[in-house]
Amino acid sequence: MGRNRTVDRVYRTSVGVIGGGTVVLSIVLIPLPGPGALIGLGGLALLGTEFDGAKKVSRRANDLARRGAAKVSQLRKDRRDASQD
Repeated sequence: MGRNRTVDRVYRTSVGVIGGGTVVLSIVLIPLPGPGALIGLGGLALLGTEFDGAKKVSRRANDLARRGAAKVSQLRKDRRDASQD
């Protein structure tokens, strides 16, 4: 695709529109119960395949999600240990 500028431009535009639409959809879904945040991470990952700025944001968001999941896991473990005492 890199050889044909028109195909490359159409591809990058398509990735931008689909990825951006996915991120916008996730913003709408975040207040509702369900996987809104995960959809947003997926949209950022999709955008990150073609755009460096989105790749940086995606890495940071994934790191924050991992830290948050680890924190929740630790809190659950602590609560479970406290209830057994």
